[in-house]
Amino acid sequence: MEQRIIRLVAVGDELLAGHGDPRALGWYGRVLARTQNDDVRIESFQLASPREGTEALAQRWLAEAGPRFSEAAENRVVIALSDADLDGDLSTARSRLNLANILDAASQSSIKALVVGPPPSLDAERNSRLAELSAAYGDVTSRRHHAFVDTFSPLQNHQQWRSDLAANSGMPGQAGHGLIAWLVLHRGWYQWLGIAEPSVG
Repeated sequence: MEQRIIRLVAVGDELLAGHGDPRALGWYGRVLARTQNDDVRIESFQLASPREGTEALAQRWLAEAGPRFSEAAENRVVIALSDADLDGDLSTARSRLNLANILDAASQSSIKALVVGPPPSLDAERNSRLAELSAAYGDVTSRRHHAFVDTFSPLQNHQQWRSDLAANSGMPGQAGHGLIAWLVLHRGWYQWLGIAEPSVG
């Protein structure tokens, strides 16, 4: 039987590239390490850009991701969103529109998307705004029938997450990246790829 080939392109900020993780795997590297399957060949490409908001991401993602896709493969994009939109003068409506444009372009190119929402910080005021933004991202994604992983809600009051940020100048370290990876793996990753979840043992 011919082996399935899945071409994965991941776009996002420095967390996608594993910044803050002393093992240099990041959450995405951990997820890929748990995605070994004899029936499927995963070919992954990372396109991370520091502190990138949805405006810049919407402008660049397809031009950079396009050459990495293949007609011989199932093409998929992982969109790892940050909280950077909170630092500009972007309204939530504008952020929604930017993500909608990204997802519409993916749909038009028959690319399945998985959106990973932004994780919380230690700043309560920032988190109150980020809660609204994360919910908006989830709504836009589900309306367009793509997959969404909420990292904000489960981690906002998670003691290990907060301790890890406090110990690493506000960035997730090894534990934090591990928590994000766990959420992605257990909130639809295997179903999105259409592969069996590995057995524990």
